[in-house]
Amino acid sequence: METMKNHDSLRTTFRWKGAAVALLLAATTLAPREAAAQQDPQFSQYMFNLLALNPAYAGSAERLSLKALSRHQWVGFEGAPTTQTLTAHAPVFRQAIGLGGTLMRDEHGPVTQYGFIVDVAYRMFLGKDKKLAFGLKGGMNLFQGDFASLHQFEANDQVFQQSVSSKTDPQFGFGVMYYGDRFYLGLSSPKLLRTEFFQTDSLQFVSDKGQRMHLYLSGGYVFNLSTYTKLKPTFMVKAVDGAPLSIDVGANFLLYEKLWLGAFYRYTDAVGALVQYNITDAFTVGYSYDYPLSALNNYSGGSHEFMLGYEFGKPPAGIRSPRYF
Repeated sequence: METMKNHDSLRTTFRWKGAAVALLLAATTLAPREAAAQQDPQFSQYMFNLLALNPAYAGSAERLSLKALSRHQWVGFEGAPTTQTLTAHAPVFRQAIGLGGTLMRDEHGPVTQYGFIVDVAYRMFLGKDKKLAFGLKGGMNLFQGDFASLHQFEANDQVFQQSVSSKTDPQFGFGVMYYGDRFYLGLSSPKLLRTEFFQTDSLQFVSDKGQRMHLYLSGGYVFNLSTYTKLKPTFMVKAVDGAPLSIDVGANFLLYEKLWLGAFYRYTDAVGALVQYNITDAFTVGYSYDYPLSALNNYSGGSHEFMLGYEFGKPPAGIRSPRYF
């Protein structure tokens, strides 16, 4: 009898923990001011896939470039975020215009989003392989939230009664980037429009509903350390109204123009490492691992991110392949 009571108590504890985690994940998307959370998916290998952040990056590979990425965050948590993206971009119209697109699926807890985005960049050639690009991003997200399926603390709790079966979220963004063979500096906001997901305030933990604008500042530079070794420090600052400033800094070493080895630090959030290998001048594979610095490290095995890249055709004469960024 005592064993059965302990078993029931343990099951109840896990159910409460599951509900708390699901509530936290829902708040991450729906209540950035209250939960101090950020809504856009985050990537550890952003320096190799900048199109997801900045439309001005379109065309920068100087040939058709495809990148596929899968991120599995906070492994060990039921309902933890998972994100998959597929990006493609290429220069057109005598290299002056860059065109690109992004397909995305992001799921965390009861929330699933699908993104369909088109990127256009106008590129100004400044000489010595330097370019100044201005980009626009437009498309839509399809938002779905099944909150009624969550474990409830109280029966018929109104917090969990309002599901969003399907909500179209139009998106519009901008970006500017100054870059060359060995450096880049960009400022962007992938989402300028705000979407209200709920018609009432029945979600009591949501005081300011909907998607918020995200602002990114990113940059990097490649230094020669020796004939066969290069160093690429990078940074990214992400700002969201009502959320703490997110700062990523990293250092990546390129060995023999083939193998990238790097480490990064996300302020108060995580540390991690990454590796990327250029199998050929066109085909690359990459992996990164994040270890959380918060209390999540008591429950999660960290985050894993996988990337595949392929570039079609030959780059123009004098253009490095593969690119450093």
